Amino acid sequence: MIHTIPRVPDPALRRLTTTLYGYAFLSDLVLLYPLYVVFFADTGLSVGQISTLFVLWSAAGILFEVPSGAWADVVSRRLLLCLAPLVTAGGYALWVLLPSYPAFAVGFLLWGAGGALVSGALEALVWTELDRLDAADRYARVLGRARTAGVLGVVLSGVLAGPVLAAGGYPVVGAASVLACLLATTVAARFPEHRAVPAAPDDDGDLGWWDTLRAGVAQVRTRPPVRSAVLLVAVVAADWGALDEYTPLLALDTGVGARAVPLLLLLLWAGVTVGGLLAPLGERWARRGYATLLGLVGVALAGGALLRHPAGFVLLAVAFGAAQLATVLADARLQARITGDSRATVTSLAGMATDLLIIGTYAVYGLLATALGNAMAFAVTAGPYLVVAVVLLRRRRATAVPAGAAAQGSP
Repeated sequence: MIHTIPRVPDPALRRLTTTLYGYAFLSDLVLLYPLYVVFFADTGLSVGQISTLFVLWSAAGILFEVPSGAWADVVSRRLLLCLAPLVTAGGYALWVLLPSYPAFAVGFLLWGAGGALVSGALEALVWTELDRLDAADRYARVLGRARTAGVLGVVLSGVLAGPVLAAGGYPVVGAASVLACLLATTVAARFPEHRAVPAAPDDDGDLGWWDTLRAGVAQVRTRPPVRSAVLLVAVVAADWGALDEYTPLLALDTGVGARAVPLLLLLLWAGVTVGGLLAPLGERWARRGYATLLGLVGVALAGGALLRHPAGFVLLAVAFGAAQLATVLADARLQARITGDSRATVTSLAGMATDLLIIGTYAVYGLLATALGNAMAFAVTAGPYLVVAVVLLRRRRATAVPAGAAAQGSP
């Protein structure tokens, strides 16, 4: 007798994934992305003032991250995903309507709040819906493709930003960015959500916002598997996330002209795109395979930087692709270990830890670059990947469980 494996209902899965990919693409199809620093400078801001805006942006993300995650556990996550682009759009509109330091500061606060509304809520909604469809093992590949859709949005915004700026100036660039956000909100309204949201969270034993927040923090504090997964997400995502900001400087140090810098950076985005698409392959890796992947990230980052040649960006592209894959797999591992009703809260705690490490990486990189130069600072800052790889290899637990699918035991 032949036994067949029940398949996920195709329409339900298709609705979830197409909505997710469209949302990710539109959320990053922001023509202001490649131009906002230039916009600030053209408005008359100094490098010091622009730096303070970046610090404010990071601080806003940290401030709103965990509270919004707890909120996503007690209200509709789909509602928060609809609100997030609207909040961000408000910031972009403020920038182009009232270009000034105060307006830029408020805009970054709104951008940080919008990003916090998505962080935690998106991952929790996708995992919950896939789990309802008995397809939680597809989470890594679905998330990897969503990240790739976001990268494609960023790339397209880079292609369109220059011509649009030439045609209509910053007001038109800002209007196009706001339009993309409004379209993202429209798409978000199509997200399926079957999680019961209590009308009165404090009644009948349901957790309110504060209790949900405490439950999420307690889960990270008291459950070592969840805590280690949160820390892994933070370390893996923060290091390459921070180093990405310095790749234009690294490109200039290779001796190419400013016009060639975007071409070298395009190599990195190509690597990130491939990395996201390789998530199905990574799902089958055990701990040793995941540790090897992290080792590849560290070695390729350091090697590409130390070559001090444009060819080094091929190695950096490999590193960024591997880092994207490692980040997706780490997130899948975290989602598989979370239990209870605080999924978005725990995910947001990982996001907050990531933001804190990114700020720390900025500080360390600045000190190292001042003393040793960009290439050496880049190479040294890639060191945590090698450290984590060694730690994973030395752990005594069995490595037979795949990293992405049932990720309870790996990586």
